[in-house]
Amino acid sequence: MSASWIKKLNESNSRLHKEDVIQQALEASILGSENAKIFLSLFQTTYNNYVTFGVKKIPNTVGIVNGSNPWIEFGKLLNDLAKRVYTGHAARDKIAEMSLLFDSEEWNLMCAPVLKRDLRVGISDTILNKICKDTVYVVPKFGCQLASNCKDRPEMKGVKRLEPKLDGARVLMIVEVPDVGTPHATCFSRNGKVYSNFGHIEKQVLDNVENFSKAAGGVLTKSFVLDGEVMSESFQALMKQARRKTGAKATDAELNVFDIIPLEDFTRGWWNAPLRKRLETLEKLRWVFDLMPHVKLLPYIMVDLDTAAGRDQFVRYSKDMVAAGFEGVMIKSMDAPYECRRSTAWMKWKPVFDYDLKVVDIEEGTGKNKGRTGALVCEGIDDGIFIRVNVGSGMTDEQRIDYWDNGTRVIGQTVVVMADAVTKAEDGSYSLRFPRLKTFRDDK
Repeated sequence: MSASWIKKLNESNSRLHKEDVIQQALEASILGSENAKIFLSLFQTTYNNYVTFGVKKIPNTVGIVNGSNPWIEFGKLLNDLAKRVYTGHAARDKIAEMSLLFDSEEWNLMCAPVLKRDLRVGISDTILNKICKDTVYVVPKFGCQLASNCKDRPEMKGVKRLEPKLDGARVLMIVEVPDVGTPHATCFSRNGKVYSNFGHIEKQVLDNVENFSKAAGGVLTKSFVLDGEVMSESFQALMKQARRKTGAKATDAELNVFDIIPLEDFTRGWWNAPLRKRLETLEKLRWVFDLMPHVKLLPYIMVDLDTAAGRDQFVRYSKDMVAAGFEGVMIKSMDAPYECRRSTAWMKWKPVFDYDLKVVDIEEGTGKNKGRTGALVCEGIDDGIFIRVNVGSGMTDEQRIDYWDNGTRVIGQTVVVMADAVTKAEDGSYSLRFPRLKTFRDDK
């Protein structure tokens, strides 16, 4: 039974044990074991972020034995669900019919978890890819273009596109238009996790999917990816709603699009079209974006950093963006391709602010920091705002030991805390984003 591999994986929480089970399954599949092949194939499908089924409630069954266990038909059902041949009640009914054909143990331990996209075996795709390297069972990596810090970069020259660095959630919206089935859109985080609560944004894109194809003039394949940032009233409120599975209120969220990539190229990990060509495509689509109230093109300016005027413009723009409440500035090279990795093709500039706060308590750390300082609890008033924050970064191992052993000397001292910004929680209290200890203030 294919589910026996799931049971073997759960016999121990040891990573080595789980690696050994995957190795056994791979060897068994090479020797012709059908249940090992099924197990590895379904494992790959489950953790392939490019495959979604659009279903939520999956039934378990009780007491079914000696079922036909039609794995080929189950695979076809997965394919049909992924292409949205079945949706809504039709999908629910097809899944319910299929569940009655499997032994309950096979369905509950293997099939249902695959549909839920979580095998609940305590491992990720990393182990599968490590053991099954260069086989058909490797899970494709999900990634996107990432920015490097612009400080002291020799690449800070030439003509650049400047954009506001938004204080939101990076979203990759995959829009699939299959030859058979219903077009569908899914919002993913930069790590490939599905955001379930931006359905109003997905619907607006799907309502205009024919317009996208028409306006792009053949530049895009049928399926494509919109790369952007979702914004809401505040970062904390946005992320709380984005991660909720039920009862979310994210209808004010807007997707600010700054790039577009054919899905097949995004899946491969790069698209050789330079940014200027990708921006030309977005400009062709501008009238389509104007039809969607919650999907916008991100504004930008162009500067030539090889000129004094361009450098002055960069300084003014950076100050204006911070004054307008943005995190900073994105700096992009016009001739660079889209690559799903961190590079200097995209760079970021962010201001770092200093806050003078008083240490009011010391919290013990966990793990390797047990028995020494985990965080300094700091409070203070900045620009009329009372801030309380746990500062757990910026300390050496020696400092963590010293502060913990000499807490009475540390508590009451004023420290300089570096952070990206002041943040406001839903209860009205204020903290800091990405706080790290800079130094102690002997003069305060």
